[in-house]
Order: sequence, then C-alpha cells, then structure tokens
Amino acid sequence: MTRTLYVGNLPWATKPENLTELFSPYGEVISSRIITDRETGRSRGFGFVEVNDEDAERMIESMNGAEFEGRQLTVNEAKPRQGE
Repeated sequence: MTRTLYVGNLPWATKPENLTELFSPYGEVISSRIITDRETGRSRGFGFVEVNDEDAERMIESMNGAEFEGRQLTVNEAKPRQGE
C-alpha cells in the first residue's frame, strides 16, 4: 500500500526531484509532484510525495518542522480532495 504526504511551505523554486532527494533517506519515494498555478505555471508552495505505507510515519516525524532552504516544512498525511 502507498500513502500520500502533503509537503507545505516549500520555496518557490523547489522541483519534484528536490522532494524525492529530501525524503529518500527516510524510505522509498514512489513519486513526487509540486502543485503549480494553472495560469502562471508558478509553484504554489506545496506538493505531495507518494511513499510506501511502512515509511510514511517515519517520514512525517523526520520531516515535519525540518528546515529546507531557509523554510520550515509542514509535512502530514494528505487529506482527500473536497468533493471526492
């Protein structure tokens, strides 16, 4: 099984590869994505990391509150989108 983690307060220049590198020491990263504005294509400052179920808690504990490029990250389990 997999779980999706929300990663907030990201620097604008963060790329999906950066998220993979950041979370990989704590377990397997299946995929990562940065959410962008539809009109401008600019990062919205948050993203998602899909990870193995058994690694999720370790990643949340290790990365929530961690500093990345001068910003304190918010990491928790992603909630389903409204209306789904």
